[in-house]
Amino acid sequence: MRRYVSPVFLVLLLASFILWYIAKLNYTYITEQTVRISIADQPLEVPCVVEGVGTNLFGYQVYMNKTLRIPFEEVKTQRSTEEGHEGKLIIDPQSLQKALSTRFSDIKIISLGEIPEIEAPEEDEKP
Repeated sequence: MRRYVSPVFLVLLLASFILWYIAKLNYTYITEQTVRISIADQPLEVPCVVEGVGTNLFGYQVYMNKTLRIPFEEVKTQRSTEEGHEGKLIIDPQSLQKALSTRFSDIKIISLGEIPEIEAPEEDEKP
């Protein structure tokens, strides 16, 4: 293969690909990413549509593998009225979107997908 393709050519081809990839990451993209969160010590996975610069989205793709802890008091909830879902809470999408937006300042959370219900936290009984 050395007779047909110069090693210098291969190095320059690789360098040009890397530069092209870095240049493409400076564009603004819209994509769907799954965010792992924990509310009241209950893990959830919420699909989100996000917008941001490619470098930030790439960084958050690596970062989003971690679980974000969101205090229960930061989201609005209401009791589920569906049969078989007694004792579960429905999370308000706007309050969850606001809580996520404050944690991701470099990307914009456009919308949230289906948010799973959570168990109602047990309140401490006061004598």
